[in-house]
Amino acid sequence: MPESSFVAPKNRSVIVVLGLVLALVVGVPAGAAPAPGASDKGPVGWDVYRSIDGLARMRPGEQVKQFSSFDRAGNNDDGFVGTYSCLREEANGDCLLADARGPGEVSSIWFTYESTSVAAIGRIKIELDGKVVLQGSLQDIVNGAQGAPFVWPLVGNSADTMGGAAIKVPMPYTTSMRITTENNPHFYHVTYRQFADAAGVRTFNPADKATDVIQRLRGFGVRDPKPAGPGARVQSAAVDVPAGSAASIPLPSGARRITQLNLRLPQVIAAPGLSDDGRAYGAGGSSFTATVAPENDGVRITRRVDAGIGEQRADLLVGGRPAGQFYSGPARAGGGWLDQVVEVPADLTRNRSQVQVATRFVSSAEDVNEFRYEVHSKVGGQWVRTDVLDLGHNHPNEEAVHGYRVDGERWAGLRRFRYPADPGQATASEAVLEGLRLRLTFDGQTTVDAPVGEFFGSGLGKYASRTLLHAIDTTENGAFTAWWPMPYARSAVAELVNTSGVPVTGGSLEVTSAPDSGVAAGLRDGTLGYFHATHHRVATVSGQDWNFLTAQGRGVFYGVTSSMRGGIPPGQNQLNYLEGDERMYPNGSASPAIHGTGSEDFYESGWYFQDGRDGGVEGVPYAMPQAGLVSREDASDGCQYVCLNAYRLMIGDGVPFGNGIEFDIEHGDRSSMPADYSSTAYWYGQSTPSMSQSDVVEVGDDASRSQHGYSAPGETRESLTSTFEGKRDRTPVTGTTTATTQPVTFTARVDQSNGGLRLHRVSDQAQAFQHARVFVNDRLVGEWYQPLGNTHSRWLEDSFDIPASATAGQTSVRVRLEPVAGAPAWSASRYTVFSQGAPTQPAQD
Repeated sequence: MPESSFVAPKNRSVIVVLGLVLALVVGVPAGAAPAPGASDKGPVGWDVYRSIDGLARMRPGEQVKQFSSFDRAGNNDDGFVGTYSCLREEANGDCLLADARGPGEVSSIWFTYESTSVAAIGRIKIELDGKVVLQGSLQDIVNGAQGAPFVWPLVGNSADTMGGAAIKVPMPYTTSMRITTENNPHFYHVTYRQFADAAGVRTFNPADKATDVIQRLRGFGVRDPKPAGPGARVQSAAVDVPAGSAASIPLPSGARRITQLNLRLPQVIAAPGLSDDGRAYGAGGSSFTATVAPENDGVRITRRVDAGIGEQRADLLVGGRPAGQFYSGPARAGGGWLDQVVEVPADLTRNRSQVQVATRFVSSAEDVNEFRYEVHSKVGGQWVRTDVLDLGHNHPNEEAVHGYRVDGERWAGLRRFRYPADPGQATASEAVLEGLRLRLTFDGQTTVDAPVGEFFGSGLGKYASRTLLHAIDTTENGAFTAWWPMPYARSAVAELVNTSGVPVTGGSLEVTSAPDSGVAAGLRDGTLGYFHATHHRVATVSGQDWNFLTAQGRGVFYGVTSSMRGGIPPGQNQLNYLEGDERMYPNGSASPAIHGTGSEDFYESGWYFQDGRDGGVEGVPYAMPQAGLVSREDASDGCQYVCLNAYRLMIGDGVPFGNGIEFDIEHGDRSSMPADYSSTAYWYGQSTPSMSQSDVVEVGDDASRSQHGYSAPGETRESLTSTFEGKRDRTPVTGTTTATTQPVTFTARVDQSNGGLRLHRVSDQAQAFQHARVFVNDRLVGEWYQPLGNTHSRWLEDSFDIPASATAGQTSVRVRLEPVAGAPAWSASRYTVFSQGAPTQPAQD
């Protein structure tokens, strides 16, 4: 239908072409195996992090949604004065942030208030299934004072995130969820999962400390978060790829799963310029505990210092025994980064999983400083990174978990310096990282095609990137590593394609894979998806959001690495492109299910990635397991103006889709800022959909009402001209809406082989907190509850999942929606019924 009008179409083909509802592919090959049923959901609770090896599993029985403070009028007031930050004010004055009915899981909570604190928000209270599971000062909780499981890195404060505050503890519930704060929080997101049923769901128990999960996450960027694959095999190949050429590595055939990629490019040097925080001491020293590989043949400790302070000498002790000395040499005018390296003999480290590392002041022209430690264990003749300590006042939690102590401290702060580097080599290195592409082909399908730099986490040069599922080690010949599980049924090929114009020599690629007899059937029947990394780079277009991913079929979106090259000249706010909000549209929906509040907010930071403790410096890198800023560049680094490289992984809040997804982000308010963007999206999927349209009820069309036995006593009708939220919030749409406080009933066709249903509604959301009980064939299947409201963009599309236990084997269902007493009138303009699982034949009108 034209976007400027909303009229009752006469048949389904018109509905699909005109596209105000989900534009879904109906036909599938005859005899295709049905996709998993609507009761199938992803891992729940702590299994989210305990089963990372299961990321390829499809999730048709769940939806991911978000409450946030985004500007309902479509402008940029996303929380500055808290206009839209409360769904409502409670009787006791608390601010209601999130409210849901039915089974689900709180997966991610983020706030920012000031760049250094969320203390003004006061108390937070989380109620699940009618019980308070978390209550206390929000600031204390994100500081980790609540104790496990609410500790770093499952929580993070403004120091950990450069301006934000995050809670990543998965909190499942079976019937209800409510989150309130004592005061208006201004900027916030609550992302949650909604399940078709409560099978396998147990209410979150805060007494479960999940210490195994915490330890696993604390190894982010250093250790594989997945369990070891039995029978794993490593395939290695030299990487010598002339410009314009490609090198490929055929991998073992049969049903397998790639568990690790390890790429080394010794000709690529680390990007010279970076910011880091650190500490300095006089007479005294420092100490910390480091993880090493027990089978090591020695350990290498690399220490970053500011060489602007000359003649620094510090003894190194490992396990209390002398292991060497760090010496910085003469002072470097103006300061500059220097990496000091000591190789520790194996007799001090072998057969140990942890060692105590200490430094002791010997002498200095002023003091001894330190900013970062990298610990490598020599295993099988190769240096393997086994720990990182990024220390300083911006890393109090990372210091604490390493038991870091400093005696005689004289200074703590932030510095931005450069490493000495040959400009030509730095330029060539950046060209290789952007122009050398990794291509992975599984069972004849090439699903990964991305520059190696951005794929492994850094699209602007070789910067240290440390995430839960990929990492870049910037020490000499440090590895680019990825731990995404990648299943295939028959064959796989890894290929490096050199489009950089620079010959690549002396590198190596290791691919670790393990046999997995179950993946062949899963890939065949659609319960598993293939791993994808979808990259593109182009200049942004004014008024058009940047697209992270547009995909068809079924899948789960798990995150993105993005490189933002701003086009705003000096004399203006050069980071104004960060005023853009992310919006995610699942299954062709006109309404975003996720609607954010700003680009740095999406990356779980705040205030332009600001270090509020050091004069409000913006664009300061940080690393958490699922979000971070990898680097900031300006003209001295080769960026025209100001460039940023950030990542966001969505492991707990991965976005499932049954028939397509569009995930966008604005570049500035209403995508008005010039920039050159690139991004690599990580997701799993298959091209065939997992749900198909079975029937449509046009509530404003008498013929459709009669055909479906539609009944709604006390109903009112009106013509509504308004907009949808998101990218369509300036495009008026006219249609008929109805509203009633009495039961609504209708009969709808469904596919007999369905694995559950998704009931999709187009409605008027001028009245918030619409609430109805849902019955299918007189069986109560749940509560359709929609607390969202918007008087500016009144059109809303939302969905309710019906489990397979209520619909399997049926060709039609009788739906009854009973508005709850006291709730606003239930609104609808159209209901579309989707059957989960591929139909045996296309439905007919």
